[in-house]
Amino acid sequence: MLQSGGFLDPSGLLVGAGPWALAVVAAMIFIETGLLFPFLPGDSLIFTAGLLSTQLGLPLWAVIVTVAIAAVVGDSMGYWIGHRFGRKLFKADARILKLRYLERADEFFVKYGPHALVLARFVPIVRTFIPPVVGASRMHYGRFILWNAIGGVLWAVLLGIAGYFLGQIPIIADNVELIAIGIVVVSVVPIAIAIIRERRRDRRAKDPV
Repeated sequence: MLQSGGFLDPSGLLVGAGPWALAVVAAMIFIETGLLFPFLPGDSLIFTAGLLSTQLGLPLWAVIVTVAIAAVVGDSMGYWIGHRFGRKLFKADARILKLRYLERADEFFVKYGPHALVLARFVPIVRTFIPPVVGASRMHYGRFILWNAIGGVLWAVLLGIAGYFLGQIPIIADNVELIAIGIVVVSVVPIAIAIIRERRRDRRAKDPV
C-alpha cells in the first residue's frame, strides 16, 4: 500500500498529491534546474510518474509533455542565471551552490560541447549546473535552446516510457517504493564516489609524499 512520503519518496509524493500530481512533477523538475537545487529525485520522479500513470489517472503523453516542458523551461532559467550572474553565485563553502559542482559541470561541458546539454540530463547534479555554465560561457541562446529541447524531450520520453511499461510487470508494480529507492541510490552513488575521489585528490595535494 502506497503511503504519502517526502521528497525522496516519489511514489508516496505522487499518490499523496492526488489530482495535483502533474503539477508536483512540473514544479520539482523546474526547481531542480531552474532554481539550481540539485537534490531532488528527478530521474526517479519521472520513472515513477510513468509507472503510476494508470493508477493516478494520468495519460502517459501528459506525463511526458509536462516533464519535457518543465525541463526545458527550467534549463532556460538556469541559462539566464548563468548569463546574468556568471559564477558569482557559487562559493567553495556554499551549502547548495558549491564551486566544485560548477567546476564538475564546466569540465563536462568542455568535454562534450553542446552535446553535454543532452547527456547531462541523465547525470544528477551535472544537469542542474550545466545550464548556468553554458549561460556564463555566452553560448548563443538559440543554439542552447535547440540542444536543451532535445535533451529535455529525450529525458522525458525514455524515463516516462520505461516506467510505464515496466509498471506492467507485476513484480515491479508490487514494489514501486523499492524501485524508486533503487533509482535514487543508483543516481546518488556515482555522485558520492566522485566527491570521495575529489576529497582524496585534495588531501594528496595538501600532503604530498
